Amino acid sequence: MSVLVFVEGDDDLSLQALTLAASLGEVEAFSCDGPYAPSAWAKAIVERASGASAIVGPGSERGNEVLAHVAAQLDLPFAANVTEVRGDEVTRIRWGGTLLEEARIHADRRLLTAAPFAFAASNSLLQAETLAPELDGAVRVVEHVAPDTGGKVSLADAKVVVSGGRGVGSAEGFAILEELAALLDAAVGCSRVVTSAGWRPHSDQVGQTGTKVSPDLYIACGISGATQHIAGCKGAKKLLAINADPEATIFAHADYAVVGDLHEIVPAITAELRKARGA
Repeated sequence: MSVLVFVEGDDDLSLQALTLAASLGEVEAFSCDGPYAPSAWAKAIVERASGASAIVGPGSERGNEVLAHVAAQLDLPFAANVTEVRGDEVTRIRWGGTLLEEARIHADRRLLTAAPFAFAASNSLLQAETLAPELDGAVRVVEHVAPDTGGKVSLADAKVVVSGGRGVGSAEGFAILEELAALLDAAVGCSRVVTSAGWRPHSDQVGQTGTKVSPDLYIACGISGATQHIAGCKGAKKLLAINADPEATIFAHADYAVVGDLHEIVPAITAELRKARGA
């Protein structure tokens, strides 16, 4: 029986999905044409998948979303972000990479996505069949509007990120973080609790449900260190944590730790930077 693999092109994640698929059987690759409409794309895949022993996709946002729709339409379990397959058993990444789960798939047909960079990329993209989904009545993405950064460096591209959590205290409390960020040509981020409180927009959120960042330096101010937040900033080369609680979880992940009141420490850092630059 064949293994169907959904690809988005010759990007790395699709080529990694091909490697996973090839380990399961004879591969048939396909892509979907037209506007992105996950439910309609899934319906086209379901119609194409008759007789297939497995359906595999890339561990991208689209790959995981489309395969989730496929699973719902077929009423089958779906294992996302898989790192290893052993018959009906899989190992997969959970909680933004902080947990490896061993699971068994109770179904004759396996639905899987390959965890990013868990598999070597295939040397070449197979000739992929192009599906043309019927979009009548389907929910589709018609436009993507990038967040307005006001000319400032974006979170995803910043070499330095100054981020604040509950310990900042208020929306106004971010003024000292903004001042430090301006000196460092940095972006300002925040934790989920900050966006929930309405202190900062969601576009500033770093974490599993926000933006995942990989700066040279991540400065965490008043952030406790919840698993979901660490999942978003663990790509940082260096992490400086400032927190008044010496038992804060964030310190277990920090390269540099400062225990104290951020409202005193951050302005002090800013003052020393200005002094060093003769400003």
